[in-house]
Amino acid sequence: MSMFSRVFRHKSARTGRSFPPQGLRGYQLIGSDDLTGEGGHVEAAGEARHRQIAREIRNEIEAGRLRPGQKLPSTRALAEQFGVSVAPINDAMTILEEEGLVISRPRSGRMVSDTATPGAPRPRRGRPQVIYVGGYAGSGKTEFGRILARLTGWAMLDKDTITRAVVDTALVQLGSTVADRESPIYLDLVRPAEYECLAAAVRENVGCGVSVIATAPFIKEFGSEAWFRRTAVELDTMGADMEVVWIRCQPDSMHSYITRRGAARDSWKLANWGDYVSGINTAFEPPWQHTIITNDPDSPPLREQAQALIKSLMD
Repeated sequence: MSMFSRVFRHKSARTGRSFPPQGLRGYQLIGSDDLTGEGGHVEAAGEARHRQIAREIRNEIEAGRLRPGQKLPSTRALAEQFGVSVAPINDAMTILEEEGLVISRPRSGRMVSDTATPGAPRPRRGRPQVIYVGGYAGSGKTEFGRILARLTGWAMLDKDTITRAVVDTALVQLGSTVADRESPIYLDLVRPAEYECLAAAVRENVGCGVSVIATAPFIKEFGSEAWFRRTAVELDTMGADMEVVWIRCQPDSMHSYITRRGAARDSWKLANWGDYVSGINTAFEPPWQHTIITNDPDSPPLREQAQALIKSLMD
């Protein structure tokens, strides 16, 4: 593990085991003892899939995308959405019902529990805090950012939300497409402006004394110690502190997230998934003090990890 890394370990309420079972150095969960049976075979896909489905729905509830009292789609609609039979959906709903996040009512179907996301005391700090949350596409960084924002009341700044409409227009006007995230047009012309918009929004909030959660892939930025040094100095000059979070997620889990959201910007990745995955580093750690958050089927809920992060910042 990197000397820069701060890792939160939790115990599952259901199993009492610490997660992640194999530590955080790389892509270890698939093929670990938790997912392999006798002879080293990977656990049946259906068994792993229902936990991933439960996790995705849990994340949407805890991030506020699914609100207390909101009715969930029917079992068959969810099965179609996730591309599975109804059995994994029912198994996933059982997990969520046991956790108190979902309730079933006769003739009404399933809905989000009214007590699914209880409030929490909001932290207070003398200086504004900027939490940069990065991760590969589909890792769950926006969901984690939203959970942090709901727990703290801090500003939530997501790069895609802030810039998507302008980025899409710019790409088309420059002769590319809204799906382009790979060409020199995007990488050399559009991307720098996109990230500067996010940085400017962060500075505007900090200048008003408002703490910020900024979410984006940050692949280039988080790979540069010089970027961290410049940003830390800039924020310190403005009277703010910086925290760095990297979301780690299995490629299979990322693929599930990306497929479900159906964004045009992900079309190349989905069409060339093998090539895309071969080009990412699942063991990546930023060269700066940081916190690793894991978002896999057997990881602690993102809300628990967010609460642990907030507690560490307040101590």
